[in-house]
Amino acid sequence: MFKTTLAIGLISLGAMGLTACDVKKTQEGNITVPKYEVEKKQSGDVTLPKYDVKTPDVQVTTTEKTITVPTVKTEEKTIELPKVTVTPAKDKP
Repeated sequence: MFKTTLAIGLISLGAMGLTACDVKKTQEGNITVPKYEVEKKQSGDVTLPKYDVKTPDVQVTTTEKTITVPTVKTEEKTIELPKVTVTPAKDKP
């Protein structure tokens, strides 16, 4: 139960972190594909777009709280368990 709650919490924080980003495109991208016939006529040029990404500030802290926790008593019991014996085919008569 604790692992499930922890996993859900971490996924929620990750989703909030992704949606809280501020992305601003600062430059357009450009791709010029080279043209070929028998010989090369033009060189290719690739310019990728630039982005400024500002991520949110996240602070994780802890606090102490007193809670009531149930305790579990254990005892020893003898029970019957199944026993499986496997004989490989090469050892069978």
